[in-house]
Amino acid sequence: MAPPQLLFAWLGNTDLRAAESDAAPTEAPLAHAVLARRPDEVVVLSNHGPERTQAYGAWLHRTTHAHAVLHAVTLRSPTHLGDIHQTATAAITDALQRHARRTVAPALTFHLSPGTPAMAAVFLLLGKTRFPATFLESSREHGVREADVPFSISAELLPDLLRGPDATLERLAAEPPPPAPELAALVHRSEPMRRLVSRARRVALRSVAVLLEGESGTGKELLARAIHTASPRAAGPFIAVNCGAIPEHLVEAELFGHERGAFTGAVAARAGHFREAHGGTLFLDEIHALPAPAQVKLLRALQESEVLPVGASRPVRVDVRVIAAANVNLLAAVTRGAFRGDLFYRLAVAILTLPPLRERPGDLDLLIDHLLARVNDEGAHDPGYEPKRLAPSARAALHAHTWPGNVRELGNTLRRAALWTTGAVIHAADVREALLPAAPSPRDTALLERPLGDGFDLQELLGDVARHYLERALAETNGNKSRAAALLGFGNHQTFANWLRRYTTGQVSSS
Repeated sequence: MAPPQLLFAWLGNTDLRAAESDAAPTEAPLAHAVLARRPDEVVVLSNHGPERTQAYGAWLHRTTHAHAVLHAVTLRSPTHLGDIHQTATAAITDALQRHARRTVAPALTFHLSPGTPAMAAVFLLLGKTRFPATFLESSREHGVREADVPFSISAELLPDLLRGPDATLERLAAEPPPPAPELAALVHRSEPMRRLVSRARRVALRSVAVLLEGESGTGKELLARAIHTASPRAAGPFIAVNCGAIPEHLVEAELFGHERGAFTGAVAARAGHFREAHGGTLFLDEIHALPAPAQVKLLRALQESEVLPVGASRPVRVDVRVIAAANVNLLAAVTRGAFRGDLFYRLAVAILTLPPLRERPGDLDLLIDHLLARVNDEGAHDPGYEPKRLAPSARAALHAHTWPGNVRELGNTLRRAALWTTGAVIHAADVREALLPAAPSPRDTALLERPLGDGFDLQELLGDVARHYLERALAETNGNKSRAAALLGFGNHQTFANWLRRYTTGQVSSS
């Protein structure tokens, strides 16, 4: 027995105009398909109102003798993917339930031509996933034909289908992940942090490995805790481990546990951090500090979801989500041979990079107020503590600092300023006293601490520095003087050209 043929389509404007002008059915995509394929049932989805939908159904039956099931629906817009998906799913489910008693399941066909691109996109998604179906398309030039759309190609076509004339369609398609109040601890308003928090929300819902990269003090552990708390593993433990603080000879025992007597000093068995985090999240900070032998064992633990305690003969199964963090570029460490590539790619399923404070425009004032309120809360129970507020000059002094230690440095600076301030108001002098002097880098020390006399030549030294940065800027811009001038902070490319003539003899483009 042949399966009943069910044809699904949205009522498009072309079909509607054909019905209202009583045109020939071959002038309308859906009616033409009904004549060509003769389905047992036509399911018509329409957002044109009940009266016009009923009138169309009467015309379709009169001109094609089709048995039509009409669904007059209300959409917020003909491009609202959520409404379209919900409506189409309900109509398909209703049709399958009506035919459930048949001995042969019905065959589904989705017509892609009528309606908006968003409607076609939803039919593609449903027909390739939840409700396997064939696809039709129709045109005056080629008539009615089956559309062969493999799943891999349909995935490539969807972005193009979604880039229709409605500018809001792409925004509607990329619906944000559900809110995660746990991530509210990440105080921000800047666009880089908004993107980071949005990605963190998505990552939190999955138990994949996460790699957090960012400078020291940017809040990697805070983000890791927020991801854990917003995840399905929130009821499980969150174990934070600083890999750089573990003595090299104890790394394996600390991470994977050990049996009693496994080594000198092992007077009792220990579960290890992996087993302590069973059912929850293990945060491995400073992952780049792990010695090479421990990296091999960590890779196996991640691949096999099991650990072998030191001194044990059998591995132990563990259910752990690993979030790793590094304050160096881990991929660059792989290139240098300082970190295992296979472990990096195992950890880097989702990479989240925390921007430094200097690249978070608009966040500094928010963080100042948030952290100062925390300082006041911490001191509320201390004898004689008076809540602090910032004078405008103090806030200006905080803005003038570059914050190489990022949010951690800002928080500790406010704590010191509150500690040294005797009154209720923190002034600029208090801030300057609380700021730590910048530690010179090894290169700065080599440059600034050269002995004077005995052949020292300041002009030659300045020339070396100028040549270094001029040549570097040219290399990074492929010889473009305008772009190189911008990189070096010159107001225009002519100033750059003057420096170039003074310190180098290289020939570059005049662009």
